[in-house]
Amino acid sequence: MDRTRLLARLDEKWRDFNASFAGLSKEDLTLPGVTRAWSVKDIIAHVSTWEEEALKYLPVILEGKRPPRYSTLYGGIDAFNAKTTAEKAALPLAEVLRRLDRTHRRLVRFVEQVPDEALAAESRFVRRLRADTYGHYPRHAEAIRRWRSARER
Repeated sequence: MDRTRLLARLDEKWRDFNASFAGLSKEDLTLPGVTRAWSVKDIIAHVSTWEEEALKYLPVILEGKRPPRYSTLYGGIDAFNAKTTAEKAALPLAEVLRRLDRTHRRLVRFVEQVPDEALAAESRFVRRLRADTYGHYPRHAEAIRRWRSARER
């Protein structure tokens, strides 16, 4: 995949994710129940967490190494998600939004600078990037849209 197409896909899915919660009030952003007990704020923090994970482990992949398994480190991805959600629950909404923006900008800059060979179709790098970002955002954007739609009925 060429860098231009990859960055365009990342940007398209990112904009769609952000549009899913655009216009919601601070109160709406913090209401639980969007996906189980999670609020939109929790989902935003979750998405930011996975971008942080991408920034942590994509360089490891570029070095030809394998990132550790979440099952080994945390007892699985669900346990990791629960742990990080609990850790970020007390953060103010403004801080969650600031981290989301800052982390995403760092991620884009990183992808802009990786060697071309890392962007080969279905490379380990591209698979991890997709899993943590543009393949991940739509699931949460759709959940937020469904929640918004149900509230409007």
